[in-house]
Amino acid sequence: MQVFDYEDIQLVPNKCIVKSRSEIDTKIKFGPMTFKIPVVPANMQTIIDEALAVWLAQNDYFYIMHRFNEEERLPFVKRMHQRGLFASISVGVKSKEYQLVDALAKSHLVPEYITIDIAHGHADTVIEMIHYLKKKLPGTFVIAGNVGTPEGVRELENAGADATKVGIGPGKACITKLKTGFGTGGWQLAAVRLCSKAASKPIIADGGIRYNGDIAKSIRFGASMCMIGSLFAGHEETPGDVIEKDGQKYKVYYGSASQYQKGQYKNVEGKKLLVPYRGKIADTLKEMREDLQSSISYAGGKELSALRKVDYVIVKNSIFNGDQI
Repeated sequence: MQVFDYEDIQLVPNKCIVKSRSEIDTKIKFGPMTFKIPVVPANMQTIIDEALAVWLAQNDYFYIMHRFNEEERLPFVKRMHQRGLFASISVGVKSKEYQLVDALAKSHLVPEYITIDIAHGHADTVIEMIHYLKKKLPGTFVIAGNVGTPEGVRELENAGADATKVGIGPGKACITKLKTGFGTGGWQLAAVRLCSKAASKPIIADGGIRYNGDIAKSIRFGASMCMIGSLFAGHEETPGDVIEKDGQKYKVYYGSASQYQKGQYKNVEGKKLLVPYRGKIADTLKEMREDLQSSISYAGGKELSALRKVDYVIVKNSIFNGDQI
């Protein structure tokens, strides 16, 4: 198996066919809706809250609300729909989650998107939840994950998932690979490639993206959407307080399976980081879009699909030629 990660790959340029990068279209149709860029902030408590979800939806960006304020999810769907915005929530697989699905169905509140958000998503419990969602809320676009193998993708798709999320522990705040010995940390991009070859529906590349150019690489290897945590942490709009340390501003960022999220030290697979304060999220999203437009111009096209056809080379960690960014 050919194994590589984002820093091991360089995409090979094609002839540019546009006069200006502003001509280039970065939009992606994902499920029932079309979004400005193929990027979604991670559904983590230190990344997304309701105020940011509203802003993202109003500005044609995809979002997935986290599942950690359990009782707030039904009212959240209601409030989003009252504002004329799409609702996108996360669920787990415990029995209480089935009660939430029943309550949504009873209230005729059908979120446009529901993500089954489990660290190890290639599981009977996830397949059962997919079946239940499809039965009770047939109008919902169901994203299921996380998986790291073609078999996982096929099983979740066959169960009825409309998209799968690929990535087992490659994220910056995730220590699954260290705690368990399992995961796609260090070969996440190769996992995206393998899984996309098996997929007949969209996949989300989740984790391991450290630079904007990694978005283009994810698309090249078959992702329809990229879920990003650490690059979105630390913004003015992301939850949490600003901390000053040695004259620098930071915000706290921690993994969903960390003790800070769980409130106890049990089955911990996440850690807590301080990330530099980054200002407004709108500026980061604008930069991501502009960098993606540049990527597409290098690919010799005018839209995202051009990235899927480019050649690549494996450079094995020499991408920075010894430079540290």
